[in-house]
Amino acid sequence: MDKGNLSIVSEFVLLGLCHSWNMQVLFLIIFFMLYLIIVSGNVFIMILIITDSHLHSPMYFLLANLSFVDMWLSSVTTPKMITDFLRENKTISFGGCMCQILYVHFVGGGEMVLLVVMAYDRYVAICKPLHYSAMMSLQKCTSLVVTSWSIGFVHAMSQMAVIVQLPFCGPREIDSFFCDIPLVIKLACIDSYNLGILMNADSGVLAMTCFILLLISYTYILLTIHQSTKTGASKALSTCTAHITVVVLFFGPCIFIYVWPLSITWVDKFLAVFYSVITPLLNPAIYTLRNKEIKDAMKRFRSYYMHYKGNI
Repeated sequence: MDKGNLSIVSEFVLLGLCHSWNMQVLFLIIFFMLYLIIVSGNVFIMILIITDSHLHSPMYFLLANLSFVDMWLSSVTTPKMITDFLRENKTISFGGCMCQILYVHFVGGGEMVLLVVMAYDRYVAICKPLHYSAMMSLQKCTSLVVTSWSIGFVHAMSQMAVIVQLPFCGPREIDSFFCDIPLVIKLACIDSYNLGILMNADSGVLAMTCFILLLISYTYILLTIHQSTKTGASKALSTCTAHITVVVLFFGPCIFIYVWPLSITWVDKFLAVFYSVITPLLNPAIYTLRNKEIKDAMKRFRSYYMHYKGNI
């Protein structure tokens, strides 16, 4: 490959979600409000778990990490999308585009593995309760979280090692609101069909592997719950239902984008919005509205805040 022809394109043009100015103003308001809720909701969950000693357990340690990952995942793409609603020329530099790809796959890959870790935590708690304290110590949880980040990083770097070396000499329009591998590869000045399949397979293998592990874990959990007493089963089922909901909402769009052979632009845009904005928004609601311990912690936090405010 001729080094002189590499990366002639210095920036890309993002076509965004739509072309209507009125719709862009509406989307600006909607996504700005959603992003504020995402950040404030996930930050509140992290603060609640850190400050409330009743929540200092492996499950909530992992939940705090999930909130952090969700907030970061949304922050990679949403602020850029919001500011682009105000701009006529929605451009992104070559370096900025590569950074978006890197962080989306780093954080997204890490979240996939983290959800598997959370399923493993529930599996041990429900299926092997007598061994839970030994199998899910703080040290073990920390190492599992580090593992999830490491896998996400290796996955992202394996993608970047290929993408940054591709020659880009035009066209430069990306029909989305952020840079993603399937769309960027199509702009390379080479026959990228086979490469696109290979790169999608890389993401697809990670997504499908994690999804299958999650299915196996929750199958064992549900079978164990079915054989448990009614009182214990009700609480465990409530927790697992929340986890399964998050898994379906996150993995569904990812599998469709990277595994499904057909590419429909408006569907891909909708799914990209779903896993980068809607899922980080729903996760705090799903875990807080269905979790008694979180609700009790919120009450304690509110009581402490009112008592502190009353003493000022």
